[in-house]
Amino acid sequence: MVGVGLRYTFRAVAGWGNIKHARLFENQLLIHFKEARRFIPALPKRFYKGVSISQINGKYEVNLDQKKLKTPLGRVFQVPNESLALAVANEWDTQKDKIQPDTMNITGLCYTALDNPTKKTKENSVSEILEFLGTDTLCYRVNEPERLKQLQKDKWDPVIDWFQQRYQVELKVSNSLLVPVIPQQTKETLQRHLFSFSDWALLGVSLAVENLKSIVLTLSLIDRFLDVETAVSLSRLEVEFQTDQWGKLEWAHELEQTQVQSKVAAAVIFVHLNSESTEYLKKCMKR
Repeated sequence: MVGVGLRYTFRAVAGWGNIKHARLFENQLLIHFKEARRFIPALPKRFYKGVSISQINGKYEVNLDQKKLKTPLGRVFQVPNESLALAVANEWDTQKDKIQPDTMNITGLCYTALDNPTKKTKENSVSEILEFLGTDTLCYRVNEPERLKQLQKDKWDPVIDWFQQRYQVELKVSNSLLVPVIPQQTKETLQRHLFSFSDWALLGVSLAVENLKSIVLTLSLIDRFLDVETAVSLSRLEVEFQTDQWGKLEWAHELEQTQVQSKVAAAVIFVHLNSESTEYLKKCMKR
């Protein structure tokens, strides 16, 4: 499948008018690709039969057979609530013959929360998330082609309008390379809102923002104004427009979209599973 996708790309780059050179270019890169695969570490085999959870001193642990799951730094894996433990246990239980870490996003977020390898504080997390505000996907528009310009307006403006009303903030849209000016009041309002999340929940917010390149889409998802599929589609609006115009790389676009959807879905679930006792959940229940 990889070879077919690469073949499509190489011939497109080299030009169909010079198929001999295209095939030569294709063969050379395929050789390099096969060589590179030799250095990709093999996936570990599944070494356990059953998965269970247990409660210890108010915390929940995940057990692989009779052994406690541990973090990469060797800490016993303990999470604050049963729902989160069940979500992690499900990721481990659904692994087949090989363990595929890229399908275990909730486990990965828990590892990060427990080990905190970069010693990140809540202030650091909020600051990093807010940095995306000035480059939010929905705030950058094209001037041409006209069809894409109109598509962005039709698809993105309703989300912007909802976001501004929901959070009582003002967002600026840019049609140039210049970063739109974000009012200070908007920054302060969103900063206060982000601080209402728990430290763990902020990790989920951050993962969603990184993949969607948008605070607007992320909070719209968390507030259930959008679903995951719609949010990811809106974040990839220009990509999808271009592929509709010029064609898709047979498998790569679908694979990338599926991976982003998986990460974003896990991130949003993680936020909600870690918001059960926070002020944020209380605000959601009131709406």
